[in-house]
Amino acid sequence: FIFRSQTEATFIKFISLFLISWPAMEFINKNTIKLDKIMNELDKFVLKFIRILEKYTDYVIISGYVSILFGRARATEDIDIFIKELTKEKLNILYNDLIKHKYWCLNSGDVNEVYNYLKDGLAVRFAIEKEPIPNFEIKFAKKKLSQEAFNDRIVVITPLGEIKISSIERQIAFKRYYLKSDKDLEDARHLEELFKGQINIKKIDVYKNLIENE
Repeated sequence: FIFRSQTEATFIKFISLFLISWPAMEFINKNTIKLDKIMNELDKFVLKFIRILEKYTDYVIISGYVSILFGRARATEDIDIFIKELTKEKLNILYNDLIKHKYWCLNSGDVNEVYNYLKDGLAVRFAIEKEPIPNFEIKFAKKKLSQEAFNDRIVVITPLGEIKISSIERQIAFKRYYLKSDKDLEDARHLEELFKGQINIKKIDVYKNLIENE
Protein backbone atom coordinates (compact mmCIF):
# COMPACT_ATOMS: atom_id res chain seq x y z
CA PHE A 1 0.00 0.00 0.00
CA ILE A 2 1.53 3.30 -1.13
CA PHE A 3 0.57 6.62 0.44
CA ARG A 4 0.36 9.59 -1.90
CA SER A 5 1.96 11.90 0.65
CA GLN A 6 3.46 12.02 4.11
CA THR A 7 0.37 13.93 5.22
CA GLU A 8 -1.87 11.09 4.10
CA ALA A 9 0.34 8.56 5.89
CA THR A 10 0.19 10.63 9.07
CA PHE A 11 -3.59 10.94 8.78
CA ILE A 12 -4.05 7.18 8.34
CA LYS A 13 -1.79 6.54 11.34
CA PHE A 14 -3.82 8.97 13.44
CA ILE A 15 -7.11 7.34 12.46
CA SER A 16 -5.69 3.91 13.27
CA LEU A 17 -4.63 5.04 16.73
CA PHE A 18 -8.02 6.65 17.27
CA LEU A 19 -9.86 3.47 16.38
CA ILE A 20 -7.59 1.41 18.62
CA SER A 21 -8.03 3.74 21.58
CA TRP A 22 -11.86 3.87 21.47
CA PRO A 23 -13.00 0.34 22.33
CA ALA A 24 -16.49 -0.98 21.59
CA MET A 25 -18.80 -0.96 24.61
CA GLU A 26 -22.17 -2.40 25.49
CA PHE A 27 -24.13 -1.34 28.56
CA ILE A 28 -25.62 -4.49 30.05
CA ASN A 29 -27.23 -2.39 32.78
CA LYS A 30 -26.37 0.84 34.62
CA ASN A 31 -23.65 -0.90 36.64
CA THR A 32 -22.25 -3.31 34.05
CA ILE A 33 -20.33 -2.61 30.85
CA LYS A 34 -19.13 -5.18 28.36
CA LEU A 35 -15.88 -3.88 26.89
CA ASP A 36 -14.59 -5.32 23.63
CA LYS A 37 -10.95 -4.34 23.34
CA ILE A 38 -7.55 -5.84 22.70
CA MET A 39 -6.18 -6.21 26.21
CA ASN A 40 -2.73 -4.66 26.54
CA GLU A 41 0.06 -5.56 28.96
CA LEU A 42 -1.14 -3.06 31.56
CA ASP A 43 -4.64 -4.56 31.48
CA LYS A 44 -3.19 -8.05 31.97
CA PHE A 45 -1.00 -6.73 34.78
CA VAL A 46 -4.08 -5.35 36.54
CA LEU A 47 -6.17 -8.47 36.03
CA LYS A 48 -3.47 -10.74 37.42
CA PHE A 49 -3.18 -8.66 40.60
CA ILE A 50 -6.90 -8.25 41.29
CA ARG A 51 -7.50 -11.99 40.84
CA ILE A 52 -5.31 -12.44 43.92
CA LEU A 53 -6.73 -9.44 45.78
CA GLU A 54 -10.39 -10.40 45.39
CA LYS A 55 -9.80 -13.75 47.09
CA TYR A 56 -9.44 -11.86 50.38
CA THR A 57 -11.35 -8.59 50.10
CA ASP A 58 -13.60 -6.49 47.91
CA TYR A 59 -12.04 -3.73 45.83
CA VAL A 60 -12.74 -0.83 43.47
CA ILE A 61 -10.23 0.71 41.06
CA ILE A 62 -10.17 4.49 40.91
CA SER A 63 -8.28 7.30 39.17
CA GLY A 64 -6.07 7.17 36.06
CA TYR A 65 -6.28 3.52 35.05
CA VAL A 66 -10.04 3.84 34.51
CA SER A 67 -9.46 6.28 31.64
CA ILE A 68 -6.71 4.06 30.24
CA LEU A 69 -8.97 1.01 30.40
CA PHE A 70 -11.45 2.92 28.24
CA GLY A 71 -8.90 3.82 25.59
CA ARG A 72 -7.07 6.92 26.83
CA ALA A 73 -3.58 6.68 25.35
CA ARG A 74 -1.21 7.59 28.17
CA ALA A 75 1.23 5.92 30.52
CA THR A 76 0.76 5.49 34.25
CA GLU A 77 3.09 4.54 37.08
CA ASP A 78 0.40 3.30 39.45
CA ILE A 79 -3.07 1.80 39.70
CA ASP A 80 -5.08 3.17 42.61
CA ILE A 81 -7.33 0.75 44.47
CA PHE A 82 -9.63 1.06 47.48
CA ILE A 83 -10.19 -2.16 49.40
CA LYS A 84 -12.57 -3.09 52.19
CA GLU A 85 -10.84 -3.07 55.55
CA LEU A 86 -9.14 -6.33 56.57
CA THR A 87 -8.15 -7.80 59.91
CA LYS A 88 -4.44 -8.16 60.54
CA GLU A 89 -4.76 -11.93 60.13
CA LYS A 90 -6.53 -11.64 56.77
CA LEU A 91 -4.05 -9.06 55.52
CA ASN A 92 -1.21 -11.38 56.50
CA ILE A 93 -2.68 -14.13 54.30
CA LEU A 94 -3.13 -11.71 51.39
CA TYR A 95 0.40 -10.36 51.84
CA ASN A 96 1.91 -13.85 51.79
CA ASP A 97 -0.08 -14.78 48.69
CA LEU A 98 1.25 -11.70 46.90
CA ILE A 99 4.81 -12.53 47.95
CA LYS A 100 4.30 -16.08 46.69
CA HIS A 101 3.28 -14.64 43.31
CA LYS A 102 6.48 -12.56 43.11
CA TYR A 103 5.15 -9.19 44.24
CA TRP A 104 6.85 -6.98 46.80
CA CYS A 105 5.72 -4.10 48.98
CA LEU A 106 7.58 -0.85 48.31
CA ASN A 107 6.73 0.53 51.75
CA SER A 108 7.99 -2.26 53.96
CA GLY A 109 8.93 -5.92 54.05
CA ASP A 110 7.25 -6.25 57.45
CA VAL A 111 3.57 -7.19 57.15
CA ASN A 112 2.83 -5.63 60.56
CA GLU A 113 4.13 -2.28 59.34
CA VAL A 114 2.09 -2.65 56.16
CA TYR A 115 -1.03 -3.24 58.24
CA ASN A 116 -0.29 -0.21 60.43
CA TYR A 117 0.09 2.01 57.37
CA LEU A 118 -3.30 0.89 56.11
CA LYS A 119 -4.99 1.28 59.51
CA ASP A 120 -3.63 4.84 59.69
CA GLY A 121 -5.30 5.66 56.38
CA LEU A 122 -2.08 5.58 54.36
CA ALA A 123 -1.52 3.83 51.05
CA VAL A 124 0.83 0.92 50.49
CA ARG A 125 2.30 -0.02 47.14
CA PHE A 126 2.89 -3.41 45.57
CA ALA A 127 4.80 -4.15 42.38
CA ILE A 128 6.40 -7.06 40.60
CA GLU A 129 9.50 -8.20 42.48
CA LYS A 130 12.52 -5.88 41.93
CA GLU A 131 10.43 -3.45 39.84
CA PRO A 132 9.21 -0.18 41.40
CA ILE A 133 6.81 0.68 38.56
CA PRO A 134 4.13 0.16 37.59
CA ASN A 135 2.70 -0.49 41.01
CA PHE A 136 -0.62 -0.83 42.81
CA GLU A 137 -1.45 1.81 45.40
CA ILE A 138 -3.75 0.17 47.93
CA LYS A 139 -5.78 1.95 50.63
CA PHE A 140 -8.44 0.89 53.09
CA ALA A 141 -11.70 2.66 52.25
CA LYS A 142 -11.97 4.44 55.60
CA LYS A 143 -13.52 7.81 54.70
CA LYS A 144 -17.19 8.09 53.80
CA LEU A 145 -16.45 9.17 50.23
CA SER A 146 -14.10 6.24 49.77
CA GLN A 147 -16.61 3.77 51.16
CA GLU A 148 -19.34 5.11 48.88
CA ALA A 149 -17.19 4.27 45.84
CA PHE A 150 -18.35 0.66 46.37
CA ASN A 151 -22.04 1.57 46.22
CA ASP A 152 -22.24 2.72 42.60
CA ARG A 153 -19.20 1.03 41.09
CA ILE A 154 -19.22 -0.50 37.65
CA VAL A 155 -18.29 -4.03 36.69
CA VAL A 156 -16.41 -3.98 33.38
CA ILE A 157 -16.55 -7.31 31.56
CA THR A 158 -13.40 -7.59 29.43
CA PRO A 159 -12.28 -10.46 27.16
CA LEU A 160 -9.96 -11.63 29.96
CA GLY A 161 -12.13 -11.13 33.03
CA GLU A 162 -14.03 -8.63 35.15
CA ILE A 163 -12.62 -5.39 36.56
CA LYS A 164 -14.49 -3.33 39.17
CA ILE A 165 -14.13 0.44 38.79
CA SER A 166 -15.67 3.49 40.42
CA SER A 167 -18.55 5.16 38.61
CA ILE A 168 -17.77 7.35 35.62
CA GLU A 169 -19.42 10.35 37.31
CA ARG A 170 -17.23 9.88 40.37
CA GLN A 171 -14.15 9.62 38.18
CA ILE A 172 -14.97 12.84 36.35
CA ALA A 173 -15.75 14.74 39.55
CA PHE A 174 -12.55 13.71 41.33
CA LYS A 175 -10.44 14.44 38.27
CA ARG A 176 -12.02 17.87 37.71
CA TYR A 177 -12.57 19.14 41.23
CA TYR A 178 -10.07 17.34 43.45
CA LEU A 179 -6.94 16.34 41.53
CA LYS A 180 -7.13 19.07 38.83
CA SER A 181 -3.75 18.46 37.14
CA ASP A 182 -3.52 18.76 33.35
CA LYS A 183 -3.32 14.97 33.10
CA ASP A 184 -6.40 14.54 35.29
CA LEU A 185 -8.41 17.11 33.38
CA GLU A 186 -7.55 15.31 30.13
CA ASP A 187 -8.70 12.05 31.74
CA ALA A 188 -12.01 13.72 32.64
CA ARG A 189 -12.48 15.07 29.12
CA HIS A 190 -11.79 11.65 27.64
CA LEU A 191 -14.47 10.05 29.81
CA GLU A 192 -16.94 12.87 29.14
CA GLU A 193 -16.54 12.42 25.40
CA LEU A 194 -16.62 8.64 25.46
CA PHE A 195 -19.68 8.44 27.72
CA LYS A 196 -21.54 11.37 26.20
CA GLY A 197 -25.27 10.80 26.68
CA GLN A 198 -24.66 8.23 29.41
CA ILE A 199 -23.36 10.54 32.14
CA ASN A 200 -25.59 11.80 34.95
CA ILE A 201 -24.59 15.47 35.26
CA LYS A 202 -26.50 15.91 38.52
CA LYS A 203 -24.52 13.04 40.01
CA ILE A 204 -21.25 14.79 39.08
CA ASP A 205 -22.50 17.93 40.84
CA VAL A 206 -23.34 15.89 43.96
CA TYR A 207 -19.80 14.50 44.03
CA LYS A 208 -18.38 17.97 43.44
CA ASN A 209 -20.20 19.27 46.53
CA LEU A 210 -19.10 16.29 48.62
CA ILE A 211 -15.48 16.80 47.55
CA GLU A 212 -15.54 20.51 48.32
CA ASN A 213 -17.14 19.99 51.73
CA GLU A 214 -15.22 16.93 52.96
